[in-house]
Amino acid sequence: MKLKIYHLKSGGLAIGHLNRIKMDAIKMLVFLVTSINMTSCESFLEIDAPKNKLISETVFEDASTVESALANIYYKMREQGMVSGNFGLSVSMGAYADELDYYGRNTNLLNIYNHGITAYDPTVLSWWNQAYNLIYAANDIIQGMDKATTLNVEDRERFKGQALFVRAFVHSLLVGLYGDIPYITTKNYIENGAVSRMPIHTVYEEIINDLNGAIGLLDDGNVGERVVPTRSAAKALLARIYLYHGDWELAEVTAGDVIGTRMLETDISKVFLKNASETLWQLKPGGPSIKNTQEAQRLIITAIPTQGYALSNNLLTAFEDGDLRRTYWVGSITSADGLTTLYFAHKYKQTINTTTQSLEYSILFRLAEQYLIRAEARAHLGDIMGAQGDINTLRNRAGLGDTTASTKEELLDAVLHERQVELFTEQGHRWFDLNRFDKANDVLSPIKPNWKSTNVLLPIPGNDLEANPNLKPQNLGY
Repeated sequence: MKLKIYHLKSGGLAIGHLNRIKMDAIKMLVFLVTSINMTSCESFLEIDAPKNKLISETVFEDASTVESALANIYYKMREQGMVSGNFGLSVSMGAYADELDYYGRNTNLLNIYNHGITAYDPTVLSWWNQAYNLIYAANDIIQGMDKATTLNVEDRERFKGQALFVRAFVHSLLVGLYGDIPYITTKNYIENGAVSRMPIHTVYEEIINDLNGAIGLLDDGNVGERVVPTRSAAKALLARIYLYHGDWELAEVTAGDVIGTRMLETDISKVFLKNASETLWQLKPGGPSIKNTQEAQRLIITAIPTQGYALSNNLLTAFEDGDLRRTYWVGSITSADGLTTLYFAHKYKQTINTTTQSLEYSILFRLAEQYLIRAEARAHLGDIMGAQGDINTLRNRAGLGDTTASTKEELLDAVLHERQVELFTEQGHRWFDLNRFDKANDVLSPIKPNWKSTNVLLPIPGNDLEANPNLKPQNLGY
């Protein structure tokens, strides 16, 4: 069996070619991919063009192969790109913002920390390309489910619902980082190679449409370990997008729907365990030596020197006295000479190979964010008591008294503060918050010598601009 793969190229295009593969070989390939826990880095869905039409359609007639294709998407999220705990948003944008200080010597990571990114930065390019690779794979499933004839209705709906969610989720991260972007809804590589960027508000509308479609197809049924998106996860993202889009009423209602379906974890020390009650969606570790999270592997400091990231003073001073989040979610280490003490994110306690079984999964959505979304929406709507109640739910769990904020402006400041100490080093929340609250320049310019106001957006990869002029103009400052 000869398999030739062409990696993702400009515009998020993934083009694959399969030569003379029989149908039983296809099924065997999927079986092998599944049996090794998705350790291959290539996507089973990198199939395109007329020669492969029959193969692609055959894949989508078997529920097990579609499940493997979706599992490969989640695998790639965990291992690569923006979502991964290994130099994804949690780490890189934590350093880009004011959560993390970087002590290493890696040039690429220093460029992120010091705001020295250019249009040809490898991180910018890899995030962009990997994201559109995921979107391409999701589109393949969406179109495959529309044409599948042998799958039952229930399977078709849940597969399509998951793929719609993935497409919306990945686009939501891209638009937050790059601003105007293409919204890709086809796997046609010729069309995708000539796409244009859409205004941010149009991208949000497309995301909302996809999420409403996903919500209509998904259910919460037996959510188990919550390692695949459910209706609650889709509503959680929808509430976030409504908030970002300024649709306060819809943000409040949608977040309230999610809050009504789950229970907040009362014990703050258990929030990041794999069975925490408030988790809405998480990625399961995989591989023979990966038992826990890459976030812990990257953020926990085990020795000084040799440390990579440490929590910044800006974050440490944001915690109030007696905040249990500071007690349980922040660790520290002191050098052998006793002269240096550094603090690190300790939400996840176990590095990837420290236990014989997985105790922690990488959490992408959890209920606490929904309380903060609803609090912010209620503040904008003038519901002072409602906003206070949502803020107090999290403050009280953290061992703090009720908020003293009593006006719209005070409540919005209180929400931003609670988001800072509740969601730190989680999927770039702090960066997105500083940006949408229009506070990035005020907060970062005093502490980041190379900061420029245009750094609120990352550059569109230069190679893609050269290959597809429709992506121009470049973001300001690059």
